[in-house]
Amino acid sequence: MTPPEGYAVQPGMVCKLHKSLYGLKQASRQWNHEFTQKLSAFEFLQSAHDNCLFIKLTSGGFLALLVYVDDILIMGPAEGLIIEVKAYLDDLFTIKDLGYAKYFLGLEIARSSDGMSVTQRKYISDIITDTGMTDAHPVLTPLPHGIKFSSELGSPVPDPEKYRRLIGRLLYLGFTRPDLSFAVQQLSQFLQHPTDQHWSAALHVVKYLKGSLTNGIFFPSSSNFQLAAYTDADWGSCMDTRRSVTGFCIFLGSSLISWKTKKQHTVSRSSAEAEYRAMATSVCELQWISFLLKDFQISVSTPIPFWCDNQAALHITANPVFHERTKHLDIDCHVVRDKYKEGFILPSFISNNLQVADVFTKSLPSAAFLKFMSKLGLLRPPDLA
Repeated sequence: MTPPEGYAVQPGMVCKLHKSLYGLKQASRQWNHEFTQKLSAFEFLQSAHDNCLFIKLTSGGFLALLVYVDDILIMGPAEGLIIEVKAYLDDLFTIKDLGYAKYFLGLEIARSSDGMSVTQRKYISDIITDTGMTDAHPVLTPLPHGIKFSSELGSPVPDPEKYRRLIGRLLYLGFTRPDLSFAVQQLSQFLQHPTDQHWSAALHVVKYLKGSLTNGIFFPSSSNFQLAAYTDADWGSCMDTRRSVTGFCIFLGSSLISWKTKKQHTVSRSSAEAEYRAMATSVCELQWISFLLKDFQISVSTPIPFWCDNQAALHITANPVFHERTKHLDIDCHVVRDKYKEGFILPSFISNNLQVADVFTKSLPSAAFLKFMSKLGLLRPPDLA
């Protein structure tokens, strides 16, 4: 750092900063510490389950504040309470008030009496333009049906940075596009050494985006607060490691609020074991969501419907006799059995053709893919103001 003009520093001496400067490594931590202190002084409580969430209970209603670095969303039932918070923050930090949320961190938010939609249309348009796919023909699914990836197939791409940049941008689309979850998870495994097979598949995803530019998440205003979870696994699907893929989606009423596609940490010896591990991951997510709902003063109705398409995994959950066949499982997997005994979840069987979590574990034919998309509520939302 160069000292300000006119301020002489003797050789061998250093300056002690009384305030953190923008751009230093510790600046973000100092800002977070300062901002948290000021909110606490205004009687906001920091959530123990998400440190970016601050809540406040007043006689006039409930307030929630969500912060990402220095971008802030404020929610509450009374506009007067929100104005008070903004005035308090403006006195401290001089904020820029953008009014009702319409655009936040690349997310486009639209509201009407029917509900709220969250999309990333401009972000997707930029991806299509930057990859030179403006004139490409759209496709119906993110990946070709039944495609399998391996690090051994294909020739190395000459410019891996281009592949990594595209996958990074697709990862950010995961906030509003659950339909990309499986495709992006598969392609992100090969960032170190991508091949032409992986690059072609990534461009296939862009072609799919071209035909589904306005798709996003829709939250209907008539939805209730009943949680429900669907969980699935694709046993031994990774060609390089033979590990399984976990997929789940969680609904709050009719609104999709959480989803994931992730390769499991260990090799499963059976499809039942793979499904049981997927159930454990889903239960942990459900537990976390239930904590957040309580922070929002929303009571969670239990047991939570928990749908799985593997009978053996359901028997492992309910029947300790199966312990002999599952004694090699990690202790944390048995969180499923514990939560079942506590009455937190109600595991039930669902047939494959109704298992919406299937879309998070494999590449499906177009008819099945579009059917599940409609069940997830992810097709084009109604026109919103």
